[in-house]
Amino acid sequence: MKKAAGVRYWILLWACRLVGLLPTWFLYHGLLDFLYFILYRVARYRLETVRSNLARSFPEKSAEERLNIERAFYRHLAEVFVDTIDIVSIGRREAAKRIVFEGVEEQEKALAGQDWIAALAHYGSWEYFSIYQYYTDHQVVGVYHPLHDPAFDRFYRTTRSRFGIVPVAMHSVLRYVINKRRNEQQNMILGLIADQTPPRSEASHWYMFLGQRTSFFRGIEKFALKFAMPVYFMHIEKRSRARYRARFICIYDGQEQVEEGVITERYVHELEKMIREAPELWMWSHRRWKHKIPEEHAFRNKGSHS
Repeated sequence: MKKAAGVRYWILLWACRLVGLLPTWFLYHGLLDFLYFILYRVARYRLETVRSNLARSFPEKSAEERLNIERAFYRHLAEVFVDTIDIVSIGRREAAKRIVFEGVEEQEKALAGQDWIAALAHYGSWEYFSIYQYYTDHQVVGVYHPLHDPAFDRFYRTTRSRFGIVPVAMHSVLRYVINKRRNEQQNMILGLIADQTPPRSEASHWYMFLGQRTSFFRGIEKFALKFAMPVYFMHIEKRSRARYRARFICIYDGQEQVEEGVITERYVHELEKMIREAPELWMWSHRRWKHKIPEEHAFRNKGSHS
């Protein structure tokens, strides 16, 4: 089993490297358009989920407006696939063109000598976050959810680490943070993605998100409070194909006394605001609302949590 997974990993890696040798214009026009056609028109990849999510999130929009978002989303999804192929082989100079981080000097100065959390989402091309390692003296740590397929899991760990970040599995991150803070001098940036649906057993808090009661992973809040780590939401704007601009918005300074759920609520607020600016850039193919809020949970309106 391990040997077969290893073979599939090397085939996948070298296939992406070979495809990545093709001209950029071909990757982001010819190949992208082909993948869009396959995903949307042929495979109809999770199309019912996408349509259901859009209808529930934007009831105020017309059917035509939601259809336009749907089409734009699948084109963006195809681009994310191309990004994943291309990031295997692009160099530092090309990587720096893909995403521009605003206010890096100010960010580094303000957080010198501190560990902090980058609060991410499945928005834009989130894999480009790994490029931030080029701009910081901190060690960037990418927390990830291990994939069931060991070949793909190894592939993503390889691509995420090639710019210098350390990928750490979700179930190991607490131990990693404790050991690093105890034994190393270098500060860290903990990259956490929190916009997927948590297991039902962990869905204890519910927030108003895109007009729906929604549960979120609370790892950002737990680490921020346990280790007094500031939290910065990474706001992404797409400039053109494979070109992004990102800035960090402080949602917790590491010292403020806050009630339980407040940090996550601030994350939810920033995430929704970003999605409404360019909804096609979020992963609508996720089954985001597969859990229903239990009747025993109270609920405060106007975006509050229970």
